[in-house]
Order: sequence, then structure tokens, then C-alpha cells
Amino acid sequence: MRLIVGLGNPGEKYGNNRHNVGHMTVDALLNGPLPKGFIVKKTDSYMNESGIFVKKLVEQYHLDISNLWVIHDDLDIPLGSFKIQLGRGPKIHKGLMSIDRELGTDAYWHVRIGVDNRSLNDRTPGEEYVLKDFNQEELKIVGEVIEKAVRELLKR
Repeated sequence: MRLIVGLGNPGEKYGNNRHNVGHMTVDALLNGPLPKGFIVKKTDSYMNESGIFVKKLVEQYHLDISNLWVIHDDLDIPLGSFKIQLGRGPKIHKGLMSIDRELGTDAYWHVRIGVDNRSLNDRTPGEEYVLKDFNQEELKIVGEVIEKAVRELLKR
């Protein structure tokens, strides 16, 4: 069994925020048929409390941590790119820090969707930047990256 969890914040207000790219990816996954044994969920709590939600699911499904895949935004990766890595996430991400604290490990799969599109002159702090909405051009790029990430997730 594989549990895929998309991180984000609840509510329409956050729907197109960079921080909600995990939720956006889950929506894309749920638009098509899922292979047998895949469980796909969106967090129902705020980003900084993601660990409580994820831990409940891991316990509910008696899941080995190596079968947990967490989809999240990543400011260490430029917009238009993604990485899937075991136990490797961004330098600072409060949602992942919450999960690591609750699970006692970071040895789960990280689906790292790049969201950084700041120019060299725009050094908006990360905590502020991830709560900004994607613009229309960025949404197109994000949609393409999500499609690639979904294909990769489904074939692994």
C-alpha cells in the first residue's frame, strides 16, 4: 500500500497559493484512475500542523514509513521543476518539520514541487512568498509540472 499526502492549507483563500501545490497535485491525481493500493489524501489542517494529520493516517493504515509519499512546495527548487527523493526536503519547511517531529523520522518520500520564481531583485521572505498566489503564467507552468510529477508517481 502507498499513501500519498498533499500538503497545503485548508480553504478557498489558499487555493492558488504556492504553499498549496501539494493539494493541487492531489487534485490532479484524483482526476484519473489510481492503481490498486494507492491511498491519496489532502491535509485538512494548516501547514504547520501537517504532522498530526499524517501520523493519524500512518497509524490508521498501519503503514511502513517507506510507503509514505508527501507532496509539498519547495523554495529550494525553481518553478517548473520537481524532484522525488527519499528523506530529502527543503532546508526549512514547517509542514515537513511537523511531520518529522510527529513521525520521529524524515525517511519517507518527498515529492518536491518547485515554486520559487522570484527575481534576483525580489527577495521576499520565504514565509511570506509561499502564501502568495501563483499568477496566470505561473499556474500554467505549475500545471505542466504537476502533470509530470503525477506520471512519475503513478509509474513508481
